[in-house]
Amino acid sequence: MRVRKLEKKRGWAFTVAASILKPTLLTATSRTWIDGEKIPATGGCIVVLNHISHTDPLLSAHFVYDHGRLPRYLAKSGLFRNRYLGGLLASAGQIPVERLTASAVGAYDAGVAALEAGECVVVYPEGTLTRDPDLWPMRGKSGAARLALATGVPVIPVGQWGAQLLLPPYTMAPHFFPRKHITMKAADPVPLGDLRRLEATPAVVQEATDRIMAAIVAIVEELRGEEAPAERFDPRAAGVTAIGNPNKRVRRKDQR
Repeated sequence: MRVRKLEKKRGWAFTVAASILKPTLLTATSRTWIDGEKIPATGGCIVVLNHISHTDPLLSAHFVYDHGRLPRYLAKSGLFRNRYLGGLLASAGQIPVERLTASAVGAYDAGVAALEAGECVVVYPEGTLTRDPDLWPMRGKSGAARLALATGVPVIPVGQWGAQLLLPPYTMAPHFFPRKHITMKAADPVPLGDLRRLEATPAVVQEATDRIMAAIVAIVEELRGEEAPAERFDPRAAGVTAIGNPNKRVRRKDQR
């Protein structure tokens, strides 16, 4: 595992977060970081990952930070409503997203500005924890693709596995013992050059999204040592809620 030195100043928010979270993660997990040097050392870039646990932002931040970059997230706006957490997130340059509302346009503009300023923006293209029963990456949303097509920055796919053992989806109590092993692997930039020469029509954006998801899936297949389903899970087609805990919704429906 190669660790790249952080060259950019962290600022107080990252210093506080790193001093608290990194020792905790080092204690709770063991890690295999693979090819993290594929994340550009400088300049705007988008890091895209599969989403399998609420601990993902902490673990991916560890991965990105260990390879010399300060991660900027498109984070759900509810996290910013807490006085203390919101202040920390804002000071760390994180970007609030009002999911499923017209205000999401503002997050897109903020994401473009961050990338043009040379930041490393981390995106979970699925938009929420995967609803796939076997935790395979599901159908992606267009945000990462639209940011990439608008800015021309490289999109670095990262596959991960193991976080679901530390904190299974939609549960509250972490499983610290036995110590969980987390594996993350980065790959070469998703090839989008041909699409950037075209008008960003819905079809072009969808093709870029499909390429991004295919690159992530390929890494996850390698880490899991098995093949993903031929067709990615589509929450809308399956009648599953787009956000929130789908299990909780199902239980309420059964009780009626």
